[in-house]
Amino acid sequence: MLTIYHNPRCSKSRATLELLQASGAALRIVHYLETPPGVAELGALVDKLGIRPGELVRRGEALFREHYAGRELDDAGWLEAMAANPILIERPIVVGDTAAVIGRPPENVRQLLEQPAG
Repeated sequence: MLTIYHNPRCSKSRATLELLQASGAALRIVHYLETPPGVAELGALVDKLGIRPGELVRRGEALFREHYAGRELDDAGWLEAMAANPILIERPIVVGDTAAVIGRPPENVRQLLEQPAG
């Protein structure tokens, strides 16, 4: 089963969800703005993505520009910032059994769809 951290107001997130639904993959949808992931869950996501927490931050968001631009946060600080302000989380994130991808562009999820079910 794949999990998508989805924002229905985002065109890339909607396109990624459509691609996943068209594939017929078993899917769990998490509306992360309504049920935000905590620090531990975000830590697990960045581990599966193979990135640092700061790389998961949407720097184009007004909240980022107003409160975080120019600040130097460590990994724990970025995880806490995203947990407190889920609008800062890059979207969509699609998670498989052993890996995850950011659906920008939506075609990035094809690599998860091609993995054998585990």
